[in-house]
Amino acid sequence: MFYTYILYSKSKFHPSEKKSNLIPLTIPSNMKTSLFQNIMRILLGAFMLLAGIGHLTFQRTEFLAQVPRWLPDNPNFMDFIVVSSGVVEILLGLAMIFWVKQKIKVGIVLAIFYVLVFPGNISQYTHEIDAFGLDTDLKRLTRLFFQPVLILWALWSTGVLRKKQKNPL
Repeated sequence: MFYTYILYSKSKFHPSEKKSNLIPLTIPSNMKTSLFQNIMRILLGAFMLLAGIGHLTFQRTEFLAQVPRWLPDNPNFMDFIVVSSGVVEILLGLAMIFWVKQKIKVGIVLAIFYVLVFPGNISQYTHEIDAFGLDTDLKRLTRLFFQPVLILWALWSTGVLRKKQKNPL
């Protein structure tokens, strides 16, 4: 569980401000999510596991196509990027499925991961690299628009995004 504090007075927060003037805003890490959200969280975790395993085995060459071309083109370095991102994907997939008590934090980390790997998708598009059946500019461009969907999926399925509640103040 992590805490943030909001000031209920109209003054700006100052380090000398008394904690009695602050209202704790608690965001439990085990916030309730619907059955559908849980199914979608587990499904996304399974996709991450499959992608991570693919990085290390049967799709390794395909994933090399997504290493941004502005990084060093040393084959060993590029392979390290693919393998290390695969390990991270496996860990995030397992966390999405099994680390339910920390699902909010895991969802945030996964969303950040999707943002961090997005330059690889952009590089694949701008350098017209064929991989994963993305063999036309239109297909590669369409793939770019799927990244925000993955980000929202990670945030929504873990309960980070929820209906706005009325302010109790």
